[in-house]
Amino acid sequence: MTTPALQFAREMAAKLEPRGPEIEAARRVPDDIIAELRQQGIFRLCITKSLGGTEAPALETLRVIEEISRGDGSTGWVVMVGCTTALFSGYFEESVAREIYGTDPEVITVGATAPTGRARRVEGGVEVTGRWQWGSGSHHANWLIGGSLLVDDDGELVLDEDGTPHHLLPLFSADQVELLDTWYVHGMSGSGSTDFQVEKAFVPDERCLRFGVDGPRLKGLYQFPLLGFLGLGVCSISLGVARRAIDELVALAGTKVPTASQRNLASRAYVQSAVAEAEAALRSSRALLAEAVESASEAARSDALTLDHRLALRLATTNASRQSAKVVDLMYNAAGGTSVYDRSPLSRIFRDMHVATQHIMVGPPTYELCGRVLLGMDTDTSSL
Repeated sequence: MTTPALQFAREMAAKLEPRGPEIEAARRVPDDIIAELRQQGIFRLCITKSLGGTEAPALETLRVIEEISRGDGSTGWVVMVGCTTALFSGYFEESVAREIYGTDPEVITVGATAPTGRARRVEGGVEVTGRWQWGSGSHHANWLIGGSLLVDDDGELVLDEDGTPHHLLPLFSADQVELLDTWYVHGMSGSGSTDFQVEKAFVPDERCLRFGVDGPRLKGLYQFPLLGFLGLGVCSISLGVARRAIDELVALAGTKVPTASQRNLASRAYVQSAVAEAEAALRSSRALLAEAVESASEAARSDALTLDHRLALRLATTNASRQSAKVVDLMYNAAGGTSVYDRSPLSRIFRDMHVATQHIMVGPPTYELCGRVLLGMDTDTSSL
């Protein structure tokens, strides 16, 4: 079923396609695009209904991310981060969540859960100093999360009863954060994933969550594992970029006549095989992902998400990412010399895809994790 958000995403993709070079050169998504995404409620898809959000089904949000990424991967990346971090609207206590997500209908949250910051207890909260990488969309954010480990007054890590570091997720207001100009990369350049830092930033206790300990207060969408949902968003970007790659190659194949040939590219057998293989890889990985998400969504509605559901989500996530990269490589190679020029969309698509595959949530080690579970081995499944 096509929802208003999904219809808008498809229309936005068409607008984004010709603006890809501009977005890449700017190293951030232009303000007018962000403004339109805000106005259309795209960043509210995962915010709870009680706070004025859409609380859209997981698969709808992922389809929106996929469609926008078909137009431009970097824009899809910013949408993904804004949507996935909005799951915290179902974690914070109602009054705190309302302050963050319920007062501004165009609010955007972003951030990083990796605990590279250090937090020290002070009266009423924590004082945080730290620097984080991968601040995607931080130029547009109202609030930013910065994963931090709790330390004592001597700077030593505070350990929980099981001996693990005390991992906090403090939420900073944008005016507490300094953005650093570090995002010089070969792909996903427009995502603006720059480093950010804070120095002795105070965060009240009510705006700090304990990673892996504080669970959601709501059922349904908010029962999805935080890291797992992040991975789903990342692979949805890859699916959209891969679809664009096929579309670009098909359009090129009908017009390009290779050197020393009298027939167009589409007439070549290896191109025909490549397109067919790519289409099969994309559709099958997309179907597996949809199956896993729908099954998990049904279970989440009754607070019955199991390890098997989490495993299926992670397996489908990594598969979709890896198969999407295969699709892009097939199309890039089939295009011949055309794809090496910056003016070719396939050049940017190739670069974007091979940045997306480097995300920790879809990397090859996730196959190892899934394999250990499938083999019945003793495994730490906290990251599933």
